[in-house]
Amino acid sequence: MQNVQFERFKRIDQLIRIKGTGTPSQLAKRLGFSERTVYDYINTMKDMGAPIKYCNFRQSYYYEEDGFFQIGFYARKTAILWAWVMSDLLGLDLVLA
Repeated sequence: MQNVQFERFKRIDQLIRIKGTGTPSQLAKRLGFSERTVYDYINTMKDMGAPIKYCNFRQSYYYEEDGFFQIGFYARKTAILWAWVMSDLLGLDLVLA
């Protein structure tokens, strides 16, 4: 069950990043679940910090700033490596505690 939810979050994130979700109704149809479920996933992503907005002109969800939605467990070594890569990409100094 959790794997299905994880895959749904990933797919919604992909569509948001390319501004290709369509309307909530179209997104629900594309993903095979109800419009209510679309709103639940979008609201959960927002609650987790994703800056999601909806554009009436484009009829698509989008992120207010460049980025992506990430969810999951990362072993400390993996998390440190990921933080190092991201800090390098963003031009930030990485300080490990």
